[in-house]
Amino acid sequence: MKLTDIKEIKGRIILKSGLHIGAGDTEMHIGGTDNPVLKHPHTQEPYIPGSSLKGKVRSLLEMESGLMAATKGEPVQVKTLKGLTGEQEAKCRKILKIFGSSGADAGEMTDLGPTRVSFADCPMNASWKENARKNRWDYFEVKSENSINRIEGTARNPRFTERVVEGAEFDFAVTLKLLDEKESDLFEYLLDGLKLLEMDALGGSGSRGYGRIAFQFEDENLNQKFKTRKPFSNGG
Repeated sequence: MKLTDIKEIKGRIILKSGLHIGAGDTEMHIGGTDNPVLKHPHTQEPYIPGSSLKGKVRSLLEMESGLMAATKGEPVQVKTLKGLTGEQEAKCRKILKIFGSSGADAGEMTDLGPTRVSFADCPMNASWKENARKNRWDYFEVKSENSINRIEGTARNPRFTERVVEGAEFDFAVTLKLLDEKESDLFEYLLDGLKLLEMDALGGSGSRGYGRIAFQFEDENLNQKFKTRKPFSNGG
């Protein structure tokens, strides 16, 4: 294997609805929320971890590939390739090449090579932060939610979830190593994954409207290509 190219995609992630990527705090502070978002430990500003992007893009591509039945919901591994043919085998190989395999695959004979993709953490966009400062926009909101008793019509179990506000912008960068001149299809497949993410949601509570995003890339030709991209085999 020989490194032949490194593709880079840079741009912004624009929030179309409030985003919640949890901080994992278990301690409840007086006057605080019971579900805070992840913040940079020095600046206390929100950011989007590269791991969140990588994990969601990979899971969506695995869902689209139809391999979830074979893995019973676990991430695709090298052993998943056994018995696969045709399009499913091709997609499984692409997923493993782009995102890598787990430690459970240690010792497995494979010609797939190392992980190709690298998602950077996404800090808040400097221009958006300056506009927020001038206009006194908040970075966060606290959304209250509860469940409703269907018979009594009363609210129960209130919870308060912190979200990064709609409209916030983050700097985005991802690189993809190509180890063969014939691996250009990996870049196209990665774009499919990003499109699936834009069609779905990032972070928690996507089924309740959280985490809708849009990508705005620096390369205008890529923007136009991305807008018309159809990541499903049936053309959808």
